[in-house]
Amino acid sequence: MRRSPLVALVLTALLLLTPGAAQAAVPDRAAPAPRTADPAALAGVRTAGTAWGLDPATGRMTITVDDTVAPAEVAALRAVADRAGALLRREPGTLRTLIAGGQGIYGGGGRCSLGANVRSGTTYYVITAGHCTAAASSWYADSAQTTVLGVRTATSFPNNDYGVIRYTGRIAHPSAVYTYPGLLTIYGAGSAYVGQAVCRSGATTGVRCGSVTGLNQTVNYSGGVVYGLIRTNICAEPGDSGGPLYVAATGTIIGILSGGSGNCTSGGTTYYQPIGEALAAHGLTLP
Repeated sequence: MRRSPLVALVLTALLLLTPGAAQAAVPDRAAPAPRTADPAALAGVRTAGTAWGLDPATGRMTITVDDTVAPAEVAALRAVADRAGALLRREPGTLRTLIAGGQGIYGGGGRCSLGANVRSGTTYYVITAGHCTAAASSWYADSAQTTVLGVRTATSFPNNDYGVIRYTGRIAHPSAVYTYPGLLTIYGAGSAYVGQAVCRSGATTGVRCGSVTGLNQTVNYSGGVVYGLIRTNICAEPGDSGGPLYVAATGTIIGILSGGSGNCTSGGTTYYQPIGEALAAHGLTLP
């Protein structure tokens, strides 16, 4: 987690949004599909620093490995890829959850980003990343933790990666994304599709944009496995976790930043919890 000071808080979505360089993973090895492929073999992959799912660009199931995966583990994963008829490729950097800030929110000495302001009737909540809310029950709008935001009411991590905070303070909470500077009004939630033009906003790196490159991705973090994530070619850094993935043209939020690899200097890959799952699980609406 990161202890950076927080800028103005118009609590909304918390991540990046200027066009950012995105670095595609370079294939490590194209494993030839065996005569009898076993795609179910991928379900047993639990090595930290790996992710797997269908790569629409190639039409093949793909296992990606980051720089922390040891050579012996890579060799074992190559065998799994061969058995599954999948590709194996490397992604530079370390695949990690990104706990630190869209506009920043603070709890347990660390910073994350606010994903969306939502409600159930007349009670208002924040949705952010579950690996963030797992770290603290009380949340604040400033790094000094003097401006109360609210209290955690739900956390789902691992398996999913979303958390819910109920507002108890008196901070304004418009249905909007902070775009560094300015506000983009959010009108509702949506679903992702491959090739979709999207942006994200976060407290560390502001707004960055790119496209959706995969759906239903499984990511093995050191803290546990998370299923069903959206993959993009947008970069992020610690503190951007929990911020929104959104469609600027329609004012629609489709996901909450879970984690990724790389950085915003050389480029990276990021993964997002679909927001619709969190809304449905807790009876929440946006706005």
